[in-house]
Amino acid sequence: MSEPYDYDLIVVGAGGAGLAAAISAAQDGARVLLLESEAEVGGSTQLSAGLLTAAGTGVQEALGIEDSPARMFQHYMDLNQWRVLPGPVRMFCEESSTIVDWVTDLGVEIPAQISHSAHMPGLSRAGVEDVWRGHVPKDQGYGLVQALEKARARLGVDLALGSRVDDILVRDGEVAGVVIEDTEITAPSVVVASGGLAANPGLVERYFPETSVAGDALFVVAAPGSRGDHIGIAERHGLSLFGDGWGLLLVTAEFQRYHHWQSGFPPPSRIHVNTDGRRCMDEDAPYAVSPGILKDHGGWVWSVFDERARTALPEGYADWAPDRITEEVDKGVVRRAETLDELAGLIGVPAENLTASVERFNELFQDGCDEDFLRHETLAGKGADAHLDPIGSGPFYAVRMLPAELVCTHTGLQIDAHTRVVRTDGRAVPGLFAAGEAAGGILGERYVGGGNSVAHALVLGRVAGRNGARRAAEITQRQMEGAEA
Repeated sequence: MSEPYDYDLIVVGAGGAGLAAAISAAQDGARVLLLESEAEVGGSTQLSAGLLTAAGTGVQEALGIEDSPARMFQHYMDLNQWRVLPGPVRMFCEESSTIVDWVTDLGVEIPAQISHSAHMPGLSRAGVEDVWRGHVPKDQGYGLVQALEKARARLGVDLALGSRVDDILVRDGEVAGVVIEDTEITAPSVVVASGGLAANPGLVERYFPETSVAGDALFVVAAPGSRGDHIGIAERHGLSLFGDGWGLLLVTAEFQRYHHWQSGFPPPSRIHVNTDGRRCMDEDAPYAVSPGILKDHGGWVWSVFDERARTALPEGYADWAPDRITEEVDKGVVRRAETLDELAGLIGVPAENLTASVERFNELFQDGCDEDFLRHETLAGKGADAHLDPIGSGPFYAVRMLPAELVCTHTGLQIDAHTRVVRTDGRAVPGLFAAGEAAGGILGERYVGGGNSVAHALVLGRVAGRNGARRAAEITQRQMEGAEA
């Protein structure tokens, strides 16, 4: 293509990944167009806690935590049984070391202090990390997106809301722009950052069938723009996909319909038992691994608690509130009985097993040491006391816990270590990059650490924007040299 391009780089999607790509490219002097299908920027990142998993950061160093990208890489790969792509994962881990400084330079606040939850700014133990890597920004994902959006405007990146891309434009095997409603907008580099596919039921059924376990209890907390547009692009242009069957499901009660910010939290004094009536897990196991534990027990477990736990629930939440539990009892979703033996009959488990499990639970948590499943360590990481009230004040309650909250999906355009999208023959498509959930190869079956997806979005977006801008600059230079010749 010899005529001038409309832009140096076009970014498809203005969530965390797209904003990062646009900002990164603009910082390198590129002319950038950012396209967003919805009426506002932010995507799923804006709905998140904004947590970033990162290694070898200044925040860690200030708190005396020794870490490195190499250590993060080993942990990440081992946890995923080396089924993700080593080259892209190594890049992700290495680039994570500077992403915290990059966002703080843009105005995001991540103080060097210990945080005991994903809602308290600082450094948190988040998930199944070998060291603390969860960097929590002030004002959650909303604050993170607001800082990115201000940087986007300050750098002069053009933004078009309500602009859903129909396809990418390819000429002579190289990317040449995008198509929107039969209109071509040209650029030598395109970053696909259109999000995942969680908001498209048909694609969810096809690429993440594990969600079927939850049945009618399944609900989606991803942004509405997560329609899987990258899947159609892959099919039309012979692009490789990676991550089929993977995604992130959170374990929730059968009656929940909202993320825990709105739904509230189950009572601390609760025990999870399998269909044999035996306790089978740490009730606060990280969401990275809890769905896998449930899979080993038939896909779901019973959560059992008592009247004291129910009445101690705080008011004002949509799901986990005292009156809501009573309503769900009336519907038959939550089971209630005056004795544990009677409750065992209602949920179809051996009464002697349930009684023995509750007695063992009470014994362990009276001393604050769960030698069976080490839940006291999980509670300590949250800054919570492991001396829990006994389960013994009838009536007793039981509700099924299911992997029912669909957060994100991991089937994306396969990328290499430079975020370039590869074809089904393994060759990179010149000028085409991907970031966030639209990129496949790094997010695996096991969700590594709280903040995996947000860090993944920002890191890949930053790298893709930088590499896309460099490609555009090289093409412009060649065109100038050709004109002079």
